[in-house]
Amino acid sequence: MVRKPKTPDGTRIYAIGDVHGRLDLLQELHQDITRDMAEKPMPRGVLVHLGDYVDRGPASRQVIDYLIERPLSGFETVNLKGNHEDFVVRFHDSGDLGESWLMNSGGATLASYGVAGADDTFDALWRLDDIRAEFLDCLPQSHLVFFRGLALHHREGDYLFVHAGLRPGVALEQQSAEDRMWIRDEFLFSEFDFGPMVIHGHTPRPAPVLRANRIGIDTMAYRTGCLTCLVLEGEDRRFIST
Repeated sequence: MVRKPKTPDGTRIYAIGDVHGRLDLLQELHQDITRDMAEKPMPRGVLVHLGDYVDRGPASRQVIDYLIERPLSGFETVNLKGNHEDFVVRFHDSGDLGESWLMNSGGATLASYGVAGADDTFDALWRLDDIRAEFLDCLPQSHLVFFRGLALHHREGDYLFVHAGLRPGVALEQQSAEDRMWIRDEFLFSEFDFGPMVIHGHTPRPAPVLRANRIGIDTMAYRTGCLTCLVLEGEDRRFIST
């Protein structure tokens, strides 16, 4: 008989998929999680955000403000780094991937920080140096510290939380940062046993995806209005969504 993955004793884990600038949905889901814990108390509550807080939706800056200033009371919170936060840091540090970021809805984030004209992607592409200079002036130091401090993965019991996934056949301590933030097909189509059950976002689907080795919970919240939270307790799993 195959043993089911389980959480540490006395622990309930709430894992939230890709937010992408939807502060309204994140606040609603946090309220639902707080209510769920109050109705069914547990000694230890762990809240894991799987990354991609910015881009696409209308309120990227406000999402980061909220995560910094209003962590959910009574929970141990882990904030993971997604590929869209990688865009932010690399663009800040060297201008790297600026064109790719804009073509992947980076303009929505830049506009939320007050960068003029950034939401006009094709115009912004012609003014990339000016856009970056203005962004450097607009980005609060606390936000840069937040982006730089994001974890690449988190382990709890028999579960491994990561933004994008893992490369099959590679030990966890040897997994690259790029794969943990960016990998798709090599991970998604693999039946490899990673040891822990992998919980991830990054690849949007209309509903959560449950496989023998992974659970994906990016339900394209910025477009569908459905932000998904996976709840893990002992060997049980369930979902809360907006």
